[in-house]
Formats: sequence, C-alpha cells, structure tokens
Amino acid sequence: MLLQNAQPLPAGVVAPYWFGQLPYVPTWRAMQAYTSARDAASPDELWLLEHPPVFTQGQAGKPEHVLQLSDIPIVPIDRGGQVTYHGPGQLVGYLMVDLSRRKLGVREYVRRIEQSIIELLAEFGIESYGKVDAPGVYVNEAKIAALGLRIRNGKSYHGLSLNVDMDLAPFAQINPCGYAGLQVAQLADFGIKETPASLAPRLAAKINALLALEGTASVADYALSSKPVAA
Repeated sequence: MLLQNAQPLPAGVVAPYWFGQLPYVPTWRAMQAYTSARDAASPDELWLLEHPPVFTQGQAGKPEHVLQLSDIPIVPIDRGGQVTYHGPGQLVGYLMVDLSRRKLGVREYVRRIEQSIIELLAEFGIESYGKVDAPGVYVNEAKIAALGLRIRNGKSYHGLSLNVDMDLAPFAQINPCGYAGLQVAQLADFGIKETPASLAPRLAAKINALLALEGTASVADYALSSKPVAA
C-alpha cells in the first residue's frame, strides 16, 4: 500500500503525508483506487511528493502542444488540462477530497488551492496571483504552480505542482498547460533556498486552513459529477 512508506504530517481536515520521490504511474493508479474505494466515512488525504521526470497529458490534451520528443516519457492521464512537466525539485500535492461532504463547489475548491500557494509564497516575500481563465499561480506572468483535477461523484483527485528548485529546461519541450510561449518560474529564481520536503508541511498547513472553512455548494451539485478540471 502506498501509505506504508509515507511520513505523516500534522493533520487537519485533510490528512497530509510526505512520500519523497515516487514514480508517476503507480501513484496515479493509487489515487484512482483510493477514490473508487472510498465511502462517506473515508478520510480526506493530501499526498505530497516529487516525481522523476515525466510529462503528463490531460484528457483534452492536443499532441501539438508537445514540441519536442525526448527520453522523458509522456503519460496520457484522466485529469483536465493539457500537457505539463513534473520532475525532481518540484513539490506535487495530490488532494483526495470529498467535495460534496465539504460543500465545496469546483470553482471555489480551485480558488482555495490557489490561495494556499499564494499565501505560502507571500511568506517568502513573493507576490503571486491566480487567473480566472487559466487556473494556476503566477508571478510576473510566469507560471510557478499548476493545477489539474479530476472530480468523480463529488470526490477529487490529482492536484497541484509547485516549482521549487528544479531543472526548468524540459518545459521548453512543451507548451506548458497548452499556452504557447508561457514562461515558468520557480522559488529558486527569487533566491529562496527551500526543497519540496521543507515546504511540504507548510503547504499542507495552508491547505488545511483553507479547506476547514465552510463551503456553500449544495450536495446535489455533485450527484452526476465525473469530470476533469482544466489547469
């Protein structure tokens, strides 16, 4: 089981775990399995980790957004959005959250995830922001964090990626998130000496604080929900 090798972090409304570096496909399959098996009593969880180099292509992904093939694998997956890159030095957070139980609408949920990153960056003196028409977090129009979700019967999986201190070169092989010419940034660009492991508990605390706020959506909103959410 995936959680057998996890390090529990201070819990809140979601139970966060730090995994270190994990291969992409087994982690994705574990998210799917957890979501399929959960019931009304299953806890919400946040899996924080890094991946070896991999491109992931969302359900609506267009092949023309991959500009250059290399030895980095491209994995078609079931989240929303186009193509993005994951690699060492990037903090990835997968959120298994029962949105119907928390009365969180999808748009509200996305905004809270973005806000958790914005608040974390503010602690380092970095001013960042989200965009209504292009989910994620940006600094001076460069994307520093991406979001991509899947909502199945009111339950979410997949999540976010925050560029911390990594090799950004592979982003030049794609149109990040489907946007030609989109620049990407990372914390190291601003002289921030952190790692995904050091930031994991801080981001988990931000996410827990924001998800603890009462939502306003009706449970009925999720009865037939089984859709990807673009990032």
